[in-house]
Amino acid sequence: MAKKASMERLFDGADWDFTTIQRIHDACEKIAINELGLDVYPNQIEIITAEQMLDVYSSIGMPLFYKHWSFGKHFAHHEAFYRKGLRGLAYEIVINSSPCISYLMEENSATMQALVIAHAAFGHNHFFKNNYLFKLWTDAEGILDYLNFAKSYIARCEERYGHAAVERTLDAAHALMSHGVHRYAGKKTPDLRDEEKRERERREYDEKIFNDLWRTVPTGHGKKTLDLDLERRRSLAGLPQENILYFLEKMAPRLKPWQREIIRIVRHVAQYFYPQSQTKVMNEGTATYVHYRIMTRLHELGGIGDGDFLEFLKSHTNVVFQPTFNDPRYSGLNPYAIGFAMMQDIERIVTKPEEEDRQWFPEIAGTGDAMAVLRDLWANYRDESFVAQFLSPHLMRKMRMFQLTDDPEEEEGLRVAAIHDERGYRRIRRELSRQYDVGWIDPHIEIVDVDLAGDRRLLVKHTVLNGAMLDDMDAKRVLQHLADLWSYDVLMQEVDRSGAVLRDHLVHPRASALAA
Repeated sequence: MAKKASMERLFDGADWDFTTIQRIHDACEKIAINELGLDVYPNQIEIITAEQMLDVYSSIGMPLFYKHWSFGKHFAHHEAFYRKGLRGLAYEIVINSSPCISYLMEENSATMQALVIAHAAFGHNHFFKNNYLFKLWTDAEGILDYLNFAKSYIARCEERYGHAAVERTLDAAHALMSHGVHRYAGKKTPDLRDEEKRERERREYDEKIFNDLWRTVPTGHGKKTLDLDLERRRSLAGLPQENILYFLEKMAPRLKPWQREIIRIVRHVAQYFYPQSQTKVMNEGTATYVHYRIMTRLHELGGIGDGDFLEFLKSHTNVVFQPTFNDPRYSGLNPYAIGFAMMQDIERIVTKPEEEDRQWFPEIAGTGDAMAVLRDLWANYRDESFVAQFLSPHLMRKMRMFQLTDDPEEEEGLRVAAIHDERGYRRIRRELSRQYDVGWIDPHIEIVDVDLAGDRRLLVKHTVLNGAMLDDMDAKRVLQHLADLWSYDVLMQEVDRSGAVLRDHLVHPRASALAA
């Protein structure tokens, strides 16, 4: 009879030390690499206090970030709720870098440290390294050096040009941050390590291109025509352009070189986070599935005791809890819940399929190797495509999914639009996947023209989908920041798909709003 595999107990009780953390990491690594076939960056584990975790919270998960008043505001907000006991803290924060840095709270028990290491240092780490979006848009090797450069550069700007001037530029750039990403990959992969070295060369080149455009602009009353035709003008300006921060960095006529570099820094940070906004369900689902597999295996091998495993299960259950639609706590689908449920459901389809599964998923049903299938999905999909192709009827029934529509043009108001039948399954899956599609949920806003011959007014267009107009007050506040950076009037037109103008927003720059 074969001897059952086992390992020595990793810890006893809740207490731990750094030797314990090393043992836990090594045991998790052995299971992750040898049994689950994960491919990860080298791990760096940092132990921090609750206050330090709040500080990392406030700077959107980046402890090397530059200073800005909004981070202090977030810190005060989170700290007040935490001190009152109204909100807990994350057990971990993990950074997509090489080495992959996982921050663990010193208040965690030994069991929670094991859970965090399995979740972050191996689950998130594998997803960061292998998913195609992160490969396209992030430079894990260079991000830490770049953040250090950004922090020191902005500090030098504050010393040289004044805190107020730098803060105004950062305020405006942050307001436009969600419109500061390239949504389509180019031929060149990100390289952040040499940004500091290239800063001077880039500024000189950008100023040369900038001057080539603006030298053609008539400045006297006697000039009535441009040296450039319309298409040439737009080509030089890179229009139409949906990356608004990129356009401002290159073309805003009155920005100083240090202001352009700050805009570039904010733009790089926005691009760094761009894949995470499209992979919340998959990323958290992957990490949760991995930690569940690793912790279960540690228990099977005797590395953690029954009491430790029950402590883990309690925390895990809280993480994947999904309130029903009529529960006061309901605020949409929990990404941990739907992500973990889909990973487990795919494992079931691969290893123990039913006839329905074979009809819906003939490529993977019954193939037997669940981890091979999951690793392929983790590498090649984002939330929208993942849900659109792999949400099964079995899971829809299990989670009791249905679709409600609330069309103001329909007299009956709320209407059940999809239930558990053939058409309903496909409609639920399609509509749910749209909720994760950035092209569907984010407003489509782009700069389409600039009146170089006249008053240099910037023309911005928002193409309205499904009648979803922008909030008037929010739109004007953001456009004010755009006008301040551009230094001339900004006109935004909200248009339908046919091009008919639905509403105009005209904003004038504030006098000396960004003057140093």
